[in-house]
Parts: sequence; C-alpha cells; structure tokens
Amino acid sequence: MNHMTSGSPLKILITFSLPMLLSMVFQQLYSVIDSIIAGNFIGVDGLAATGASYPITTLFLAVATGASVGSSVVISQFFGAKLMERVKSAIYTAILTLFFLALALTVLGLLSCNFLLSVIGTPENIFADSAQYLRIYVCGLVFLFLYNAATSIYNGLGDSRTPLFFLIFSSVLNVVLDILFVTTFSMGVAGLAWATFAAQCISALLSIFTLLFRIRTIPVNGKVSVWNRGLLVNMMYIAIPSICQQSFVSIGVFLVQGVVNSFGSDTVAAFSAALKISTFALMVMNTLPNALSNFASQNLGAHEIDRVRQGLRISLVIAEVIILGVNLLFLLAAPQIFSLFIPATESRAVIRIGVQFLHTLAPFYFLVGIKNCCDSVLRGGGAMKPFMATTFSDLLIRIAFSFLFAGKLGFASICWAYPVGWIFGTLLSIRYYRLGVWRTHIPEPHSMKSLIRKKA
Repeated sequence: MNHMTSGSPLKILITFSLPMLLSMVFQQLYSVIDSIIAGNFIGVDGLAATGASYPITTLFLAVATGASVGSSVVISQFFGAKLMERVKSAIYTAILTLFFLALALTVLGLLSCNFLLSVIGTPENIFADSAQYLRIYVCGLVFLFLYNAATSIYNGLGDSRTPLFFLIFSSVLNVVLDILFVTTFSMGVAGLAWATFAAQCISALLSIFTLLFRIRTIPVNGKVSVWNRGLLVNMMYIAIPSICQQSFVSIGVFLVQGVVNSFGSDTVAAFSAALKISTFALMVMNTLPNALSNFASQNLGAHEIDRVRQGLRISLVIAEVIILGVNLLFLLAAPQIFSLFIPATESRAVIRIGVQFLHTLAPFYFLVGIKNCCDSVLRGGGAMKPFMATTFSDLLIRIAFSFLFAGKLGFASICWAYPVGWIFGTLLSIRYYRLGVWRTHIPEPHSMKSLIRKKA
C-alpha cells in the first residue's frame, strides 16, 4: 500500500502508472490475440462471430468496471485520510456486493443472449457461433466481477504491481489455452470462450484470496464489520453513476454494432479487429489518467488541492507524448498491423475497411488524452454528474451521427462518429474542470468520520 499525498507527483504517477500500463497491455493483448487466432485459424466468420458478441460482453464488463470504480474511490479516500478500519470494512462490503450482483447478471445474461444478438441484427451465418461464445462468457461473470473488484481495490490502496502479476499470469494462460483449444482440439469459437473463462476464473480467485490475506495484516483501532450499509451507500454514490456511464457507453457500442451488422459479415469482421486495435491504443493512452484518478482521490481525501492540479498537468504532457507515438504507428503501419488478423490473400476488402477506421480515428486521439485526464480528476473528486455528462455528450452524438449518416456515408459514418463525439465531450470536460466542481464533493475530515460510523 502506498500513500500518494506526499513526495514528487511526477515520480508517484510514473511509478504507479507503469505497472498499470503493463497490466493494460497484457489485458488488451490477449483480447487482440483472441481475434488474431480467430481470423487466422477459424476464418473471417470466426472473427465476425466473436466481434458480433463483443458489444454485448462490454455491457457486462461496463457494470463490473463501474461498480468497482465506486469501491476504489471510496477506499482510496479513506486510505488517504488514514481511516484504516473503514478501509477494511469497505473492502469486505464491496466484495460481497459485487459477488451477488454478478450472480444476478449471470442468470439475466443466460436468459437474454439470443434476444440481444437478434436485436443488433447479427448475420445468420455467424449467429450460432456468436450465441455459443456469449453464453460461455456469461457463465464466467462472477470471476470477471471478482477480478475487477480486486484490481480496483489494489489500485485504491496505491498498489498497482500486484494486479500486474495476476494479469500477466492470466494473459499468458489465456493465450496458451486459446492455441490449445482452437488448433489442437479444434473447438472453434467455443474454444476461445472457454480459454477466457478458465484464465479469468483462476486469476480472479488468486487475486481475491491474496487481497483478503493481506488486509488481515492492516492494524485497526476499532471493530471491522464485513457488511456496512453506510459504506455501501457511499460506494453506490460513486458506483451507480459510474455503472450508468460505463453501461451507456457500452449501449452506444451495442447500437452502433447494429449499424455495422447491416453492412455484412466482412464489415463486422473488419470493425471487430479495428475496434480491438483502437481500444488497445486507447487503453494504453488512458493508463496515466487512471493513475491520476487514484492520485486525485487520495490527495483530495487529504485536502491537498494543489497536488491534484500538478498531477493533471504532468499527466496531460505524458499522455500527449504517448498519443503522438500511437498516431505515427497507425498512420504509417495500419495495413501491416491489420494483416495480423486476416491474411491479405484471404480478404483484402476486410483489411481495407479496418484500415479506413484506424486512419480516420488516429489524428483525433489527442482529444481523448485531454478528456481522459480532466475526467479522471472529476471522478477522483466524486463529481460524478459532470463526469457522466462529458461521456454522455460524446456517446449521444456518436450514436446520432452513425444512424443519421449511415445511408449516405456507409461505413464512413461509423468512422467519423468517434471524432465528432470526442470534440464535444472534450470541450465539456475542460469546462467542468475549470469550474472546479471536482473540489466540492469531498467531505471534511470530521464529517467523514461521523458519516462512516453509520451501520446497517
């Protein structure tokens, strides 16, 4: 566990974000490798089948991520305020809540798989494989939620290295199982799903048990409850807007996927691969802003406002340098990158469509860097309504643009919808940061102590 309330902000952010960066790379890498294996060993339809189910899996991931954010922010603020008995109680409450939420979503997901695939117009030739992949994925939701909970808690406590070790293990295991199930056992799309299920299960259990073992050693003065309704309310104040924000983003992807599906399975395959490549880059860019969110939470909990401003300036400079490198890579080598997913001899049309997507988005990535840094301070300060507003503006404009111009521009409407949404979302995010709304949601130390004593 590491306190971020003293010392050089630059050193703290870099030290904390590097393990997060490696974690993000490995996390996205095995998602990309799934698609590479699907495209090369199963074919275009296999790649399209996993791609068609992707926007639905992101809906479940959005709930897991959003709920985990709530626990991370609250735990981080208590940790910054050195209220250790509340830290332990909040951790227990978060794990139990997310476990039961995951069980409920598993049942709901199994009942609605076919319906959701039908809603977005999944092409008939890939429907069966998409449904099979999705059902297996849903069966692993409990492990997905537990892993995300553990990772967020570790980060909230200033420990970004432990999640990295588990993620490296999970990623390597997933890739090995992908190759084994698809190439040796010829399990097709289902093999990809089962590989992810197994790797996620093992990693989640190891993460949770290690976390529970470690927090037993934290010295506390008072009694620690394993379930505290007052703390749950505090976490829900952050988690519910975060879930809504993440879910609406995923719903946007879900709706846009419906437009993509109307262009045929080649476009579905191209969009699937291109979106994963772009997501990989965006997640790498977002590593430092994610670290900034925890940095801001701890320092706001300690009422160190100037350190938060310093952290934002540092994060903006580093983020834009990283984005410049990504831009050059995509603009100069997009065809070569995309050919990893689909051999050029099999489908040049798929590669052309995917490259079009990457070349359109790359010049506008600098907007994402600015927006993510400002949003991280808003989220770290618990200013969730402004945080949601910046994301929703981006999302709604993106969806509207895709639907309005699909008939005239074709797939180009999907490509240009992203930059147009980013422009509006970034302008709004900058405005909220300058208004200082992120400073108004942190309780004073005496009110924090009195509030968290409330129990069920």
